[in-house]
Amino acid sequence: MNGEPIKRIVLFIAAMSLAAVSAHAETPASSCHGTRQPRQVAELLFGRGTGNGRDVSEAAWEHFVAEELTPQFPEGLTVTEAIGQWRDPTNGKIGRERSERVEIVLPGKPDDETRLDTIVKAYERDFHQRSVVVIVRPACVSF
Repeated sequence: MNGEPIKRIVLFIAAMSLAAVSAHAETPASSCHGTRQPRQVAELLFGRGTGNGRDVSEAAWEHFVAEELTPQFPEGLTVTEAIGQWRDPTNGKIGRERSERVEIVLPGKPDDETRLDTIVKAYERDFHQRSVVVIVRPACVSF
């Protein structure tokens, strides 16, 4: 008996399962209860090291929050100090640096993604960063 039809069925089932998981991951939470509403939450991770041995100062970070983050999302945000860790692709060594974690409940406007991109570009430009981590996920939110 040729196993080809069984392989096709298994591949089809796997593809459908993956599609279902992907579709669920990309849609806002549809099972919010009580006063919680489906929204998107953005998490941004900003390294405070500049690569030249100096860190982004507290004054410079506060200025960035006031002049870049707050104007883009005046509805509110949360900043938490963190320690970032990564593997350097050039030498394989583990690096660590002081970081800032910013969470924003996105207001649901058409330009939310553009405003996030504006923040990332400004930080990369102003502080000579290679990247800023951006994670956007569905959530159930109440205020």
